[in-house]
Amino acid sequence: MTSQTQPMNRPPSGAARATGQAEPLTLSDQLERWLTGEGEKTLGNLVHAFGDKSFAIVLVLLLGVPALPLPTGGVTHLFELIAALIALELIAGRHEVWLPQRWRALELAGARQQRFIAGLMRLIRRLERYSRPRLRFFFRQRFTDILFGLLAIAGTAGAFLAPPFSGLDTLPALGVVVLSLGVLLEDALVALVGMLLGTTGIALELALGGAVLHGISSIL
Repeated sequence: MTSQTQPMNRPPSGAARATGQAEPLTLSDQLERWLTGEGEKTLGNLVHAFGDKSFAIVLVLLLGVPALPLPTGGVTHLFELIAALIALELIAGRHEVWLPQRWRALELAGARQQRFIAGLMRLIRRLERYSRPRLRFFFRQRFTDILFGLLAIAGTAGAFLAPPFSGLDTLPALGVVVLSLGVLLEDALVALVGMLLGTTGIALELALGGAVLHGISSIL
């Protein structure tokens, strides 16, 4: 993912307006264009369409499911397993996402996913409104990919291990989503917010889990 992303959320410069150059597409515009365009909206096609950006974009879409307070239909654990594999590939230094053929055929957009897509697009556009490139050089280092992968695995594990129907998977998953958007937007502040959200979510899980275990031990 090093050197993978160009700034997508800047307004056109005065020179661009004067010469009539087209305004660069934002991340949300690119994603919405793919989601509403022709062709099957599968995980494999997403990887093909976005190239090396697809590491972070796939994490946004997969972890966006448990991050948003919407019915998931029981697919969150599968999405979290796929997200963990992608994070491991980042750590290993892969430049392209590899997925088993069965997972590449996974449908990402359809009639049942419209509420999820709408909620996710609102989140992305809200971040784009306030985001700007910060410490861009930091996102073009091999070390950054390793750190990103490790943090994504930690947040994904936090979401995966949260007790069912507890809602405790929301913050760790949201942390990975915001962190991934920070990488795509090359905004260190957004990435930091994502790390804080994920850390807070995992800390809550550990604290509540410890309290439950303490309560059980006191009864026994």
